[in-house]
Amino acid sequence: MTETITPTPVAVASDPASAPLPPRQTARGGMDLTSGPIAKTLIIFALPTLASNVLQTLSGSVNSIWVGQFLGNSALAATANANIIMFLMFATFFGFGMAATVLIGQAIGRGDIDAARRAAGGAIGLAALFAVVIAVVGWFASDAILRLLETPPEAFALAHDYLRVTFVAIPASMISVTLMMASRGAGDAVTPLRFMVLTVVIDIVLNPVLILGLGPVPRLGIAGSALATAIAGTISLIGMIIWFYAKDHPLRLRGRELAYLAPSWRELRFIVARGLPMGAQMLVISGAGLVMVGLVNREGLVTAAAYGATLQLWNYIQMPALAVGAAVSAMAAQNIGARRWDRVSTITNSGIAINLAMTGILIALLLLFDRAALALFLGSGSEAIEVSRHIQYIATWTFLPFGTTIVIIGTLRANGSVVPPLIILALSMFPIRFGIYHFAYPALGADAIWWSFPLSSLASLAMAWAVYQRGGWRRALPQPGAS
Repeated sequence: MTETITPTPVAVASDPASAPLPPRQTARGGMDLTSGPIAKTLIIFALPTLASNVLQTLSGSVNSIWVGQFLGNSALAATANANIIMFLMFATFFGFGMAATVLIGQAIGRGDIDAARRAAGGAIGLAALFAVVIAVVGWFASDAILRLLETPPEAFALAHDYLRVTFVAIPASMISVTLMMASRGAGDAVTPLRFMVLTVVIDIVLNPVLILGLGPVPRLGIAGSALATAIAGTISLIGMIIWFYAKDHPLRLRGRELAYLAPSWRELRFIVARGLPMGAQMLVISGAGLVMVGLVNREGLVTAAAYGATLQLWNYIQMPALAVGAAVSAMAAQNIGARRWDRVSTITNSGIAINLAMTGILIALLLLFDRAALALFLGSGSEAIEVSRHIQYIATWTFLPFGTTIVIIGTLRANGSVVPPLIILALSMFPIRFGIYHFAYPALGADAIWWSFPLSSLASLAMAWAVYQRGGWRRALPQPGAS
C-alpha cells in the first residue's frame, strides 16, 4: 500500500543559496543540485541543455538545406510530412520520459541510487517496447499515414521512402532521447551534450554522402538523408551506453539491475499516470500550432511566408525558456527528494530571472537585426520581410511570459503535478487564444492572430502563477513500491 508523507522544510543554520563555493561535483561527473549557490548552479546546469537544443535545431536546418538543394522542393515537402509524424510519435512518449526523470531526480536527491536506476531502467524498457511497436506498425502503415495527411502526389513516393527508413530508426532514437532525459534528471547535463554533438556531426556529414552517393557509397536519394540520421543516432546511442559503463554513471545497470528494464506494474502505473498528461501537453501545443498555420494561410501567400520565417526565428528565441525550464524541473526534483523545500522557491525565482534575462537579450537582438535575419529565409527583396517585421514587433515579446510559465510548470512537474499544467495549456491555447482571434478579427484583421500570442501567454502565466502560489502541488510525491 502506498503511503503519502507530507514533507516539512529542513531547518538549516544558514542559507545555502548564499554560499560562496561553486556547485559541488559528484564523483561521476554529475552536478549536486541540492547545495551551493542556486543561480550559478542553475545556469551551469542549463547551458549544456541549451547547447543541445541549438545543435539539434541547427542539424535539422542543415539537413533541410541538403535535401532542398540536392533533391528539390518535392523532396523537402516529403521530409516535412514525415517529420510531422515523427514529432507526434516523440511527443506521445515525451511525457513518459519526463515522469521517469522526476522519479530519478527525487531519488538522486534523497541518495537512493537503486531507486534512480529502477526508474531509469523502467523508462528505457518502456521506450524500447513503445519504439519497436511504432517501428513495425509504421513500416506497414506508411502509405495510409501519408494519405491521411493528404501528402501531395508529387511528394508521395519520396515521403514513403523517407518515412519507412525513419521508422526503422525510431528505436535507437527514442532510447537515446530517454537516456539523455534520465541523465539530466540525475544531474548530468554534459553527457547528453557530448553525444548530441556526435550525433549532429555524423548526421550533417553523412547526409550529402548518402544522398548523392559520394565515393564508393551508392546514391540513395531521399532515403539516404533518413539513413544518415538513423546511422548517427545508432552510433551515438552505442557510444553513450559505452560511456555510461566506462565512467560508472549512476544510472548504469549491472547484474540483477538489468531486470529493471522490465518495469514493475507499480512503476509502470506511476510513469503512465503522470506521463500521459505531460505528453498531452506537447500534443496540445502541436495541435494549436497546426490550427494557427491554417488561420495564417487564409491571409495569403505573403503572410504565410512571413509567418514561416517568423517561426524559424522564434524556434531559437524559445530555447532559453525550454532549457531553463528543464533545468529548474531537474533541480527542484532533486531538492524535493532531499527534503530541501527551503530551496525550491529560490530555484523557481532564479529560473524566472535567468530566463527573462536570456530571452530578453535575444528578443532585443532580433528586433535590432530583424531585417538581416529574415532575409536569410525570405531573400532580401521579398515583400514578406515587412510583414514578418510587423509580426515581430507585435508578438515576439510573448516569449517573456511564455518562458516564465515554462519555469513555473517545470517546478510543478518536479513534484508530479501534471494535470494543472495540461489544463492551463489547453485553456490558453484553444478557447483563450482562438477566442481572442475570433472576437478581435473584425476590428484588427490579421493583427488579431499576432496579438493572440502574447495575450494568451499572459493568461497562461496568470493561471500557472495561481496554481503555484496555492501550494497544493507541494504535497510529497508517492514513490512506486513504497509501503
